[in-house]
Amino acid sequence: MTEPITIYKLMILALLQRSEEPLLGTQISDFFLDKNYTNYFTVQEALHELDENAFIKKEPTYSNTHYSVTPAGEETLAFFSDKLSAGIYEDIQEYLRANHLAIRETAAFLANYYRTPGEQYAVRCQLKERGSSRIDLTITVPNREIAQAICDNWKEQSGDVYEYLMDLLIR
Repeated sequence: MTEPITIYKLMILALLQRSEEPLLGTQISDFFLDKNYTNYFTVQEALHELDENAFIKKEPTYSNTHYSVTPAGEETLAFFSDKLSAGIYEDIQEYLRANHLAIRETAAFLANYYRTPGEQYAVRCQLKERGSSRIDLTITVPNREIAQAICDNWKEQSGDVYEYLMDLLIR
């Protein structure tokens, strides 16, 4: 008999593999909690173990963490895919279909900041469409407050910034 934590890890791999975009940790947890598969702490343990073993890629940003499956994770899932029932695969497809727009939106607007060696902050803002970057912009600012404000406003302003830059650059 396969241990439940192993099944949960395989379910996470299947969820990530079938998603067109990276998923937030909260989206992964929501799937498990909405379907009453397990609790939040078990999901976090499974994510941690998958990350430790390089079966998933973890990309932290300013306010979220995005997860995607690695080639090693896909290989593992292919080897053990028969351990997941057809019902689990149906639940995964149903969740992804029902949350398609929210998943796409969270993957489209990425903003993060980090401290530079010169005691300033670099803010990296990305606008993605179907996994490809439409814009990837890094701005250096003097303090954390400005960096956080840019990250907070990026989602609402990214379209305008993109249009302005394109208009300005192709004149």
